[in-house]
Amino acid sequence: MEEHSKPVEAQLQGLSRAQVAERVARGQTNAYKERTSRSAAQILRANVLTIFNAILGVALVVVLVVGNWRDALFGFVLLLNTATGTVAEVRAKRALDRLAVLDAPSAYVVREGQETQVDVADIVLDDVLRLRSGQQVPADGVVLETSGLEVDESILTGESVAVRPAAGGRVMSGTTVTAGSALVRTTAVGDSSYAHRLAREARRYSVVTSELQQGTNRVLGWISWVIVPVALLLVWSQMRQLGGVQQALAGDQWRVALVAGVAGVVGMVPQGLVLLTSVNFATASMKLARQRVLVQELPAVEVLARVDTLCLDKTGTITTGGITLSEVLPLAADGSPCSAEGADGSVPGEVVEALAALAGGEARNATAEAIGEALAAGRLGEAGRTAAPQPEQSVPFSSARKWSAVRVDGVTWVLGAPEIVLGAAEGQAAARCLEAVQQIADGGVRVVGLARSAQDCRQPEAGEAELPPALCPAALVVLTEQVRPDASQTLAYFREQGVRAKVISGDNPTTVAAVARRAGLTREDGEPLVALDARELPADESDPQAAAALAQAIEDADVLGRVTPEQKRAFVRVLKAGGHVVAMTGDGVNDALALKDADLGIAMGNGAPATKAVARLVLLNGEFSALPGVVAEGRRVMANTERIASLFLSKTVYASLIAVVVSITAIAYPFLPRQLTIVSSLTIGVPAFVLALAPSRRRYQEGFLARVLSLAVPAGLLAGTCTLAAHTWLVWSGVDGTQVTTGSTLVLVACGLALLTLTARPLLGWRLGLILLMGVLAVLGVLVPQARDFFSLAWPTEPTWLIVGTMTGCALTGMGLVSLVQGRVEAWLGLRVGDQDDAAASPVVPAAPGA
Repeated sequence: MEEHSKPVEAQLQGLSRAQVAERVARGQTNAYKERTSRSAAQILRANVLTIFNAILGVALVVVLVVGNWRDALFGFVLLLNTATGTVAEVRAKRALDRLAVLDAPSAYVVREGQETQVDVADIVLDDVLRLRSGQQVPADGVVLETSGLEVDESILTGESVAVRPAAGGRVMSGTTVTAGSALVRTTAVGDSSYAHRLAREARRYSVVTSELQQGTNRVLGWISWVIVPVALLLVWSQMRQLGGVQQALAGDQWRVALVAGVAGVVGMVPQGLVLLTSVNFATASMKLARQRVLVQELPAVEVLARVDTLCLDKTGTITTGGITLSEVLPLAADGSPCSAEGADGSVPGEVVEALAALAGGEARNATAEAIGEALAAGRLGEAGRTAAPQPEQSVPFSSARKWSAVRVDGVTWVLGAPEIVLGAAEGQAAARCLEAVQQIADGGVRVVGLARSAQDCRQPEAGEAELPPALCPAALVVLTEQVRPDASQTLAYFREQGVRAKVISGDNPTTVAAVARRAGLTREDGEPLVALDARELPADESDPQAAAALAQAIEDADVLGRVTPEQKRAFVRVLKAGGHVVAMTGDGVNDALALKDADLGIAMGNGAPATKAVARLVLLNGEFSALPGVVAEGRRVMANTERIASLFLSKTVYASLIAVVVSITAIAYPFLPRQLTIVSSLTIGVPAFVLALAPSRRRYQEGFLARVLSLAVPAGLLAGTCTLAAHTWLVWSGVDGTQVTTGSTLVLVACGLALLTLTARPLLGWRLGLILLMGVLAVLGVLVPQARDFFSLAWPTEPTWLIVGTMTGCALTGMGLVSLVQGRVEAWLGLRVGDQDDAAASPVVPAAPGA
C-alpha cells in the first residue's frame, strides 16, 4: 500500500481517521470470529438421522400403530442413544468454539501522532502499535523503533529463549513482550495473522479415533446390510404361516405378522451397545474430572491405553517453565572453575553477599529470582539467609546491556551474559573462563558470569551505563530449567508399559537432551539418548527417499530440537503412518497443530487457550503424573466394553439365526417384542450396565473385535439353536401357545445367563450375586401374576419345566465348550490377554502428588 514506502518518521505518526475508516470498510480489521465446521443443529441431525435410528424408528411407529404399546419399550433406548451422542458432541463443539489465541482485551495504537487505547478487534492493517512489557502482541507486524524489546515466542515456536527483534524485524500475534518497548506497524490482522492461521487449522472439527467405536461401527455396518431383507422375509413368512399372504392382507392377520417382524428387527439391533459404550466413557470422564483431568472428547480415555509413542514438549510439560540455581562455581586465578572455597564448604562469603545484593534490586528478572530463592533456602550457606547488603551504587538489569551491577564495600560486582561480562576482562584467565562456560553450557544449562572491579560503572548523562574497567572473573552461576517433580516417575511408568517417549522442542537439541536426561528419559537398550536437530532433517516429503530417511530418523530419535510447529505436526503424521498410536503433550500454540493430528492430544492446564481447546485431554493441575491414572481408566473402559460387546453381539447373532430359521420354515415367531425386552434386560441390559462400571486394569492388546466375535458368534449360535430346539420340542409336546412362548423365553434367558458367566468372570462376590439375581428375576417374571399378564407369559407346567431344565443344562455345557474353543482360537491368533479381570497382575499406577 502507499504507506509502506513512507519514511519511518512519517509512519510513526500512524494512520489518519480517514485511512482507518477506509480499512474498516474493506474489512482489514483485527476482528476475528470463526465457528467449527458443524453447528448444534447439524450435530443433532447427524445423531438422529442414522440407519439404526431409522430402522428402530420405523419399528416403533409400526408397533404403536398396529400393535400393543407394551411392545414399544425399546423406544426408550432409541431416545437415550440419540441424546447421549448428541450431548457428547455438542460438548466437544463448545470446547472448540472457546478457542482463543489472544488474551489481550485492548491495545495501544498511534493515530495522527496521538497514542490511543482501542479494542484488539479495532486494530486495522498498517496501524502503528505501541508494545510494552507484559503485553501480548495482538497482530503480526514489523518493528519500526525499539527500546530493548524482548519477545517470548515460545507459545508459537517452542523456543524458551526470548528473541530481541531489531528495527525492521518481525513480531507475531500471540507472542508476549517480556522486556522493553517498541513501535510496530501491523502487516497482518484478523484471520491473516500467524497465530490465527494456526488456530484456524486447529479448529477444524475432528473426532478422536477409538478402536472400540470403530469395531462396534464395523459390526453395525455388517448388520445394516442384512437386517432389512431379513425383516421383510420374516414378515412374509409369518403371513404364510397365518394362512397365506392374501388371506393375511384381507383380514387382520397382517398386524400380527408386522409385530413379529418388528420383534425380529429389535432383537437383531444391538441398540444398547452404543449407549453403554458412551456411558462407560462418560463415567471415566467424571472420575478423571475428580482428578483434575478434563476429557473434551469421551473416547479419549480409551486412546491413551493404546498409545505406544508419547511425544512430549519440553517447556511446560516435563519442565515447569521456570529456572532454578544449580550451583555457583568460584573461579581460580587462572580462570578455571573450582569447588567452593569457603571454610565450611560453601561459596565464599563475598560472592554470596554480591549475589544477594544483585538479586535484591527492584528490577528483578528470572535469574535474580532464581538466585534469591537459592539464597533464602540456604543453598549458598547460612550467610545467604541474612539481609542483603545495601549497595552504594546499582545498575539494574537491561536486556539491551545483558548485565546488572552493584557496588558494595568499594567493589563493583557485575552479573550477566558471560560473553559480555567475562569477555570484557583481559588476559588468559578470561579466555579460559569462557572455554569453561562453553563446556558447561553444552550440558544443557544456562550460565551467567560474575566479575568484580575496583572501579565504578561509568554512567554518562545520556545513554546506557558502561562496564567498569579492569574486570576480574569471580564466579560462574549455573542455572537449570525446573524439571517437574513428577516427570521421572511418570516416564518410568510409561517405559514399563512399553510406551516410548520422545521429546520434541523448539530449543537447542543439546539443551533439550540434557533436560530430558534429568527428567529421567532413558532408552530401553541402555544406550545414550539420540538427539537430532530438526533443521538438518529432510524437508522434501514428496521425494520417497527423503521421506523414508525422515521416517527412519524420527523413529530412531529420542530428542528432536529446533522443531517448528509445522514440523511437529509432520513428525506426528510420520509416526502415525509408521503404525504407531501417538499421544502428544504441549502447552503452547506451537503445539496446537500436532495435538490436533495426534491420536490423543494432551494439554497442560497452564497452557495457551488454543492448546487446551484442541486437546482431547487437559491436565488442569498441569501435573504430568495424572497420565497413568488416565491409562488406568482407559484400560477399564476397554476391558469392560469388550465384555458388554460380547453380550450385545451374541444377542444379534441368536436373533438373526432365529429370524432366518423362522423365515425359512414359516413357523410362528417364538416371541413378542415385550418378551424379548425381558431377555435383553435380564441377560444384557442390567448386567452390561453393572459390568461397564466395574474396576479393571487389564493391559491393552490389539484384537478387540476379533476377541469379541470369537465369543459372541459361537455363543449366539448356541443360544439360538437351544431356543429353537426348545420351541420345537414344546410344540411337539402339545402344550398351548402361551406355554410355548414362556418356555422359549426362559430357555433364551438361561442361555443369556450362561454366557454372562463367561463374560463376568471371576465369579466371586458381586459378580456371582448379579447372575443369581437376574435368574431370580426371570423366575419372578412368570411367578408374579401382574408381570405374567403384562408380558403375556404363563406359569410353566411340568412338561414345560422339564424342557426348560433340559435345554438349560445343554446351554451350560455348550457355553463351557465355547469358552474352551475361544481360548484356543485366541491363543492361535495371538489375541489372548489373560483372564477377564487380571487387575491383581497389573502394575500399580503411581498416584499423583497430593492424591
